[in-house]
Amino acid sequence: MRKRTAFYGLAALLLFLSTGLSVSERPADEPLFTQRPNILWILSEDISTELACYGTSVVQTPNLDQMAKDGIRYTNAFTTAPVCSPSRSAIITGMYQTSIGAHNHRSHRDDGYKLPAPVKPITDYLRQAGYYTVNVKTAAPGVTTPTKTDFNFLPDHPVFDGTDWNQRQPGQPFFAQLTIDETHRGKAWKTVVKQHEPHIRPEDVVLPPYYPDHPVARADWATYLESIQLMDSYVGKILQRLKDEGIADNTVVIFSGDNGRCHARDKQFLYEGGIHVPLIIRWPGKLKAGQVNTDLISAIDVSATILKLAGVTPPAYLDGRVMLGKDAKKRDYIIAARDRMDETVDKMRCVRDKRFKYIRNYRPEVPYMQPNAYKETEYPMWNLLKELNQQGKLTSAQALFVAPTKPTEELYDLQTDPHELSNLAASAKHRKTRDKMRTILDAWVRETNDQGQYTEEKIWLPKK
Repeated sequence: MRKRTAFYGLAALLLFLSTGLSVSERPADEPLFTQRPNILWILSEDISTELACYGTSVVQTPNLDQMAKDGIRYTNAFTTAPVCSPSRSAIITGMYQTSIGAHNHRSHRDDGYKLPAPVKPITDYLRQAGYYTVNVKTAAPGVTTPTKTDFNFLPDHPVFDGTDWNQRQPGQPFFAQLTIDETHRGKAWKTVVKQHEPHIRPEDVVLPPYYPDHPVARADWATYLESIQLMDSYVGKILQRLKDEGIADNTVVIFSGDNGRCHARDKQFLYEGGIHVPLIIRWPGKLKAGQVNTDLISAIDVSATILKLAGVTPPAYLDGRVMLGKDAKKRDYIIAARDRMDETVDKMRCVRDKRFKYIRNYRPEVPYMQPNAYKETEYPMWNLLKELNQQGKLTSAQALFVAPTKPTEELYDLQTDPHELSNLAASAKHRKTRDKMRTILDAWVRETNDQGQYTEEKIWLPKK
């Protein structure tokens, strides 16, 4: 009975979706579809919107471009944290990581920390609705993917049922999370990324103005874009697998980043490069093709929407909002948070609407570029910025990030200043906007019981 109720609930949802759904003509007595949809969420690690369909001409991403043509491309999608473990903790629960005590990067790995009641992973609700839940290990022939979870809590039981949707019962719908890690800075950038065609010439890339126009910076940025091209080829193989298995038409495919790109000033920070991610959703015959959606979307909204698509009423406690259909609740702003990253203790919060972003730095006395073992060994541009700063060779835009302290507040007009270089927090002209953003953030801290208000009991330090 539960499955039947879920089926009719989803059918009703699809029939009355008022935004973005196309229903082809059919006899009045013919059901909208014969079974609940499979749901596949592809998470590419550490990427921002450097895809061809988002306007990056030097990169070639034909598979994701086609997916965007076949579905909906979102231009204002954001993660709730600029690094993987708090972001993924939020995604799997539909909650702000700050609401559930999962805000510090790579925390609670050995202290038995549990999710606060009544919070559960969304896979619990999907499993109760009859879904087989998967953390994919082999995505397609020749594409092995890490079964990454990276949650900052200890679940009561396994979050996923298996590692491949072919392990499910015949006819059983599945929800699958699939991670592609070649876009994550690491050994792949020196091996399979470099071996993949086509190569991107460093002299052809366009660097953000806060990076120095230097051969080291250009080469590193080109490698990042090449990793996206390799990732796109994997997406093509995954979509082909769905087609070969005859399940493409009844599978909702969601593609997004887990957080922003792995570069200095981006990942681990609340600027656009740290939290703005691509989001593309395809569902053949159900979602109207070729849409471009400009609504403000938080990654936890995808989590809530997945439950709705599966016929599950999202629990009332969720921070995420359904973003499709007649039950969609649009956001006036999104919130993101940065707390301890690796051994670097800091705290930042941001409020972003469609035009302005407000950032509050709770520790303005410490620099953005605090000592960090990971960045100092893995980020060529991190050390390049410091070296060029000592030589007095940085522009004013590039020197902002290497300053010895941070402003307490930052306010940017993203319409006129998309790279967030001109801080308007002290501008009399923008006082009203700044005060409004302040009020929004203060209310959010109270209403969500932001756990960043409290001191972390145990600080993680890198192993020597």
